[in-house]
Order: sequence, then structure tokens, then C-alpha cells
Amino acid sequence: MSASLSTVSYIGATILFILSLGGLSNPETSRRGNLYGIIGMTIAVLATVFGTRVSLAGLPYIVVAMLIGGSVGLYAARTVRMTQMPELVALMHSLVGLAACLVGFASFADTSLVFTGAERTVHDLEIYIGILIGAVTFSGSLIAFGKLSGKINGKPLLLPARHWLNLAGLLVVILFGARFLQGGGETALAVMAVLALAFGVHMVMAIGGADMPVVVSMLNSYSGWAAAATGFMLNNDLLIVTGALVGSSGAILSYIMCRAMNRNFIAVIAGGFGSGGGAVPAADGAAPAGEVTPISAAETAELLRGAQSVVIVPGYGMAVAQAQHTVYEITRLLREKGVKVRFGIHPVAGRMPGHMNVLLAEAKVPYDIVLEMDEINGDFPTTDVAMVIGANDIVNPAAEEDPASPIAGMPVLQVWKARTSIVMKRSMASGYAGIANPLFYKENNRMLFGDARKMLEEVLSALK
Repeated sequence: MSASLSTVSYIGATILFILSLGGLSNPETSRRGNLYGIIGMTIAVLATVFGTRVSLAGLPYIVVAMLIGGSVGLYAARTVRMTQMPELVALMHSLVGLAACLVGFASFADTSLVFTGAERTVHDLEIYIGILIGAVTFSGSLIAFGKLSGKINGKPLLLPARHWLNLAGLLVVILFGARFLQGGGETALAVMAVLALAFGVHMVMAIGGADMPVVVSMLNSYSGWAAAATGFMLNNDLLIVTGALVGSSGAILSYIMCRAMNRNFIAVIAGGFGSGGGAVPAADGAAPAGEVTPISAAETAELLRGAQSVVIVPGYGMAVAQAQHTVYEITRLLREKGVKVRFGIHPVAGRMPGHMNVLLAEAKVPYDIVLEMDEINGDFPTTDVAMVIGANDIVNPAAEEDPASPIAGMPVLQVWKARTSIVMKRSMASGYAGIANPLFYKENNRMLFGDARKMLEEVLSALK
């Protein structure tokens, strides 16, 4: 393949990646966005493999590597459940970070690359920064995978003077970076890599369960910058552009999610929000006032049948129970009976950005009745029934009513303003943030205890 054709292919792939991001911004165009991304990546891989700088002798190795990687990806796509998608995404981010580290060390060890003067300095800087970002992404993503999969406790690990430890580590990295640029060699690079790995572990371990959706998008951004750094090391323009697209879009998403939680990015990195433990008492040390009123599936069906307006708020409990298809059947049945049914989606519902949207789309729920928090919150006072399926922190009125609450100021779905709210949970346990929910004790709230899928199937049978 000529250099001109390779350049044109890269430009075409870049345009397709931009169109892909644009398509993924809306549920109705997300399939088209995915298709653009697939085509763009296919062009990018072919243009790179058959580019003028790739030796034909290396093609068999590339083909074998692609077959192995493709087989693993196909197996994961077929076997990983939707509830496991957050940890799968985190694991994939770790692979990007690992690739950046390996490319960095390979570039450092490559004796065929001879640079002098400013070119040498720039090349060494690319290697140093690439390994730094890659190592942080790799170890941080592995810890995120462990937390999301339940292999590591979601409770934040807050070491004494942790901020000073991070600052000291940063100063050492800068010091050894200067030494590396002055010809420090393997020692400086190895020390930096170890510190970067330790920082990635420490950073994510200090972040509580309630901030994990932000962590996923943050690591997505890191993986993009790691890919961009790899592009600089390999002198691959497309990899630089693609990495920058992923890095910037991930950073924007992290900002949007932080704003949705009334948090700032530095506060998330500082950690500590969401203990991952048991319920936290109210600020004055007392449990929330009121009594819990249980409700049966048959009574729930009666309330839904007699309602004119229903808002369903899905949460991680719906994903764990894989109840989205039953939810769709209930929605379809109610709409056939003339009931106005809509869904309210909080920006951080689930364990990763867009988690609930993906589940509902999989169940064929119409896009036009799936609304964001800002679109639906004003309608709760005129809603007859608000049904919460496995959500907790995102419907916690303490965010608005208790200034001393750890989630004070966090925007939430105001389901308690509906005429009747029904919360579906297995027990009275607190949510991922480990904070008690006064919603359960409000006079107009009912608790439908049990497995979400089983209870919803009983509700569906009663409706029929």
C-alpha cells in the first residue's frame, strides 16, 4: 500500500470515528454509530497492517495475534452478561494501559531508532509519559475491575496522609523524569513505572463505591491518552487522533457525571465517597423516622392498573436480576391499557455510564419514553405511581433534605413527590454508597421485597 493511500485511509477512518462518537450520543442513532466505528477500525487496521512500514515477514505474527485477540473478544461478547459489562470495560481499559507500557519499553529498547539533540529529548519524553499514563491506567483499571466484580471491597481505602503520599510520588516521578531525559536509562524508567503502578492502585482503592461510574469514564479517558501516547511513540497519526478522541470524550463524560452528582473531579480523585458497607445512620445518629409499609405483587398490579401516569426508575438491582424484559412486558401491557408509562434515568444509575439505557434498549423499550433525570423530575408531582426497581442512592431524598448527608446536594430522581412510590428491593440494605434512605419510611412509599425479576413476573401475571 502506498503512503498516499495509507494517509487517505487514516483520514477516512478518523472521519468515521468522529461520526461514531456523534452517533453514540443518542440511543436512536447508537447502532449506526457502532457501525461507523466498526468500519473505521477495520480500515485503520488494514491500512496499518498493509502500510509501507510493515514488513511482509511480520504479517503471519500479526494475523496470529489478531486471531487470538478476535477469538477472545468474540467469546467475551457472547458469554459476558450485561450485568458484567462495567467490569469488562474496566478490564479492557487495563489492556490499553498495558499495551502503552509495552510499546514504551519496546521503543526504549529499540536500537534501530537513532535520534540526536531535540529529537532525542522529544522521543524520550514520549516514552516516559506514555509508560507513566499506561501504568496508571493498567493498575487503576485492574482495581476498578476488582471492585466492580466484587472481588475487592468497594469501601475506600484511605491511607493516612494519602494526599502527601501522592504529592511525594509525583515529585519523585518528575525528578526521575529529568534524570531519564539526561540519559538516566533503565533505572529511572523502572522507578517511574513502579510508582505509576502504585499510584494507579492507590488512586482507585481510595475511591468509594458511589463514585465508581465516574471512575469507569475516567479510566476510559486515561486509556485514550495512553493510546495517544503510544501513537507518538510509534509515529502513527491515526493512533494519536483516535486516542485524543477517546481521551477527550471520556474527560467530558467524567465532567458531566461529576456535575450530575454535584461533585468535582478533584473530589472524586481524592476519594472517600461511598463506604460500600452497611447503612449509615442519619446525621443526628438516629434512624430515619417513620415505618416501612410493605406491599404485595397483586397490590402493586392494582396500583399500576388504576394509574394514569407511571414513571419507572431502573437501577443496578434490575440489571442483577436481568428483569429488563419483564419490565418491557409490563410497560407494553400498561400502554395498551392507556396508561402513560415513562422511564427516568439518572446519569450514574448502574455501574457505568449508560448502563440502564443499554439494558432497556436490549429489551426493546421505545427510546422516546426513556427520559433523563432533568427531563422527568418536574413530572413526579403529577405522577400516580413511581416504581423504583433496584435503585437506591439515586432516589435518596437525603440528598435534598439532609445537609449533613454525604450525598447532600447530589441531584436525585424525586420519586417521593409522586402520589405513590413503590421501591423494589431484596431487603432494607443500603445502596452502593452505604447511606440510609429515608424514602423507605415515607408515608406514600411502599416496599415490594424480593427478587426483582420474580416480583415483576408476579406483577405481570396479576396485570394479565
